[in-house]
Amino acid sequence: MSGRPRDPELEQRLLSAAWLLLTSEGYDAFTLARIATDANAHRSDVYRRWQTKAQAVTAALAKHLPPIPEVDTGSLYLDLRAIVDGLATAWSAPWMDGLVGLLADLRRDPEAEAAFQAMAGRRRGVVAAVIERAVHRGEIPEPVNPYLPGDLLEGPLMHRQMLTRRPITSEDLDLIAQSAHWLLTRTRVTR
Repeated sequence: MSGRPRDPELEQRLLSAAWLLLTSEGYDAFTLARIATDANAHRSDVYRRWQTKAQAVTAALAKHLPPIPEVDTGSLYLDLRAIVDGLATAWSAPWMDGLVGLLADLRRDPEAEAAFQAMAGRRRGVVAAVIERAVHRGEIPEPVNPYLPGDLLEGPLMHRQMLTRRPITSEDLDLIAQSAHWLLTRTRVTR
């Protein structure tokens, strides 16, 4: 038995309200009731879509999180550098502080965890494509785990935002991209 079809306009309003709430007030202030109020919708509209805060946040992230730039400069280093710029923009956003709360909540919410992992997988696919092209061009001497380079690029940014709380400079981004390039190719970047 199927119910009423979902209203795409209502879905957009709810996701937009969720994103605005997350980006303006953070994860701690985020509630399903607040999404309904801000979207001028009924609470039941929200609860039909998401039973938990983690599910709603994950849906908002999947819809609105800026994508990792898809680049093909013909150079592994330049591709890595462009990707790390895009990642740095996302990790520098103040609402990323709430990610710690979301990650903790995901452990108790298998449905949200699965949706979050699917979203992360789509984002990792961009880096995997860069690595695959570099292997085909002969820049990387042997195939590597296509997801490890994404961890190498994003890990320092995550650490900086969540733990040391220091700003990320352009020089830091150069070093991150150069380090990932060296680990993958065992060659230094020459410019």
